[in-house]
Amino acid sequence: MGSEAELTGLPFFDGRNKEGTKVKREQKAELRSKMNEDFSTAGLVVVTHYSGLTVAEMSALRDAVRKQDAKFRVTKNRITRLALAGTQYEQLADLMVGPTAISYSVDPIAAAKAVVEFAKKNEKLIIRGGIMNGKVLSVAEIKALGELPSMDQLRGKLVGLIQAPAAQIARVFKAYADKEQAA
Repeated sequence: MGSEAELTGLPFFDGRNKEGTKVKREQKAELRSKMNEDFSTAGLVVVTHYSGLTVAEMSALRDAVRKQDAKFRVTKNRITRLALAGTQYEQLADLMVGPTAISYSVDPIAAAKAVVEFAKKNEKLIIRGGIMNGKVLSVAEIKALGELPSMDQLRGKLVGLIQAPAAQIARVFKAYADKEQAA
């Protein structure tokens, strides 16, 4: 069997490999299995419509999703529906109609953040729905998730909040020490 890039023809999988020949049933089964495995570890899966996006725009979208530490995949809807089967995201199969793509991440915010930010700049990307940890999300809920700070940003803020009182206490002690030395 070939690598995922060979199986999927890089970013888009239409049932043919990069040479344009039909992909064998075993290769499709391997891709489906890989996607199913990815879904089993994902904290969030978002389904989007990408009709009208140019190749350059799709590349920009993939880069934006990758920067958020999420994944973006365009495959045949049938393969994606089969890969969703048996996962907590199985209900998304109904959204797999037309030119759809999925974005998913282990971090329950990353995938939403990436697609929401991109959709703000490009109205051709339409968010259709999603599921986070088994809960079906509306488009409004996905957009609200996309507005939240990332886990890394939240961790940074938390560390800053924890360090701020310690720094203030240190300044107070230093001021008392300076006062003692001056007296």
